[in-house]
Amino acid sequence: MNAHDDNTARNGLRGWWADPPRSGMRRIIAPWEYRHLRFFARLRIVFGIVAVGLGVTTLAVGGSGSETFGWTFAFLALAAVLFSYASWLLSIARSESAQT
Repeated sequence: MNAHDDNTARNGLRGWWADPPRSGMRRIIAPWEYRHLRFFARLRIVFGIVAVGLGVTTLAVGGSGSETFGWTFAFLALAAVLFSYASWLLSIARSESAQT
């Protein structure tokens, strides 16, 4: 919906993507995700914990080959990305709630 006139719906993908209105880097976040930032941040934290568990399990059980260390690095790198993105989402959610 348009913020100025509640009777007009935004048309097309560009209008749909712009609702709710966001600025800067927040535009890369999908609209359905932006509406529920804390939920998606918590979900990414859970997946990050799972990725750390997979990395530790791979390292403990996989042996001493280079393939084991490669998979361990991949799982731990994925966990780092998930944790950093979740942290960014939570900081946006905190700044949004502080403004209102």
